[in-house]
Amino acid sequence: MSESFPRVISMEFTMDSIALTETVRTLADNYPFLTVTNIGKSILGKEIPVLILGKGPKKALYVGAHHGMEWITANLLLRFVWEFCGSFADGRTVYRRSLPTLWEHYTIHVIPMLNPDGVDYAIHGVDRENPLYGRVIGMNGGTDDFRRWQANARGVDLNHNYNAGFAEYKQLETEQGIPCGAPTRFSGQSPESEPEVRALCNYIRFHEPFKTVLTLHTQGEELYWKSRGKSVAGSEPAVRKMASLCDYRISEAEGLASYGGLTDWCIETCGIPAVTLECGKGTNPLPISDFFPIYARLRKVLFTAPTLF
Repeated sequence: MSESFPRVISMEFTMDSIALTETVRTLADNYPFLTVTNIGKSILGKEIPVLILGKGPKKALYVGAHHGMEWITANLLLRFVWEFCGSFADGRTVYRRSLPTLWEHYTIHVIPMLNPDGVDYAIHGVDRENPLYGRVIGMNGGTDDFRRWQANARGVDLNHNYNAGFAEYKQLETEQGIPCGAPTRFSGQSPESEPEVRALCNYIRFHEPFKTVLTLHTQGEELYWKSRGKSVAGSEPAVRKMASLCDYRISEAEGLASYGGLTDWCIETCGIPAVTLECGKGTNPLPISDFFPIYARLRKVLFTAPTLF
């Protein structure tokens, strides 16, 4: 590791797929104990990296950027990885926990950006060389302003593509007038139809059992831990502790938001305690100037969540 390599950087910059790749490469080059691989590729062939901290039997999974315009969640997770690695290298204690001890007993899998194509659309718009250009512009109402784009490259909202109440959601989708690909809310033709979601579900199946799964979204400063009233037995104390650590309100999803998400699938299908964190507060997409106050609120949750469940 370079002696001049910073233990922590600000991460206060726009995190598109290129910046993601460069940041992950820099982390891997400077922290040889950090395991970096990928879970698969996006529609447009971009790799979806996963960074693995620790080697213990108790496993947790953190996932960011299901939605393109919520790219700031990738910044939050990479900042956490950067800080964890620097503190581990120094043998430090964080929140009264020795990171070398945490490393021995826990493993945290971090997927900063599940939807790199959607993130690039939201930040840069759609390139005319994109084979889906005409179709996607049509989905976006004919405008080239993609700042509020949530879906993947072909207009599927990844957080409605999981097999959790999928059939019921399709009915609601029809009633809401969402017949095909769109900037948000379209669930796809079938559960796990999208390579990003399919890759993540297979990764979770392969690495079972995870003790918990945290999904970062924006915004609202809320925490969701139930799926249509269902939860994993025994998880409530941990969830309430987590909410107290970041001072987020515990809420329950309603309407379309109640179906087809990663948290729903983990709870209903896998029996994994799962939590959705709606990070920050304001209007999406949140500005990068909100990054530090959001991270300051979430830092303790990210360092301690695996030990709570």
